[in-house]
Amino acid sequence: MNGADRVLIEGLEVRTVIGIYDWEREIRQTVRLDLEMAWDITRAAQTDSIEDTLDYKAVSKRLIAFVESSSFGLIESLAEHCADIVLYEFGVPWLRLKMSKPGAVRGSENVAVLIERGRHG
Repeated sequence: MNGADRVLIEGLEVRTVIGIYDWEREIRQTVRLDLEMAWDITRAAQTDSIEDTLDYKAVSKRLIAFVESSSFGLIESLAEHCADIVLYEFGVPWLRLKMSKPGAVRGSENVAVLIERGRHG
């Protein structure tokens, strides 16, 4: 595998129940996912076939469905579950996931966690 190849999904915004405070449990808030996934694109580049690459639309749709139906207290928990989906359901060997909760802290543009899971190729 070419360890330098990456497939990216940037700025995927999803509304969900997220937060530890009572008022947060009553509303839906936006979380943002930025995802970098190791994937050897060599075969897909040669065949020009979706079957030979990581289908970022399928990954996005799966994550949207999961996040929309979830109700975690912490973005750390949500991020970990999203990483597991990508690693185990799509066979991605390594990923970096930034999970953001824009506007969560007054005076800040954004708060986020950044995690890496899996092994580099």
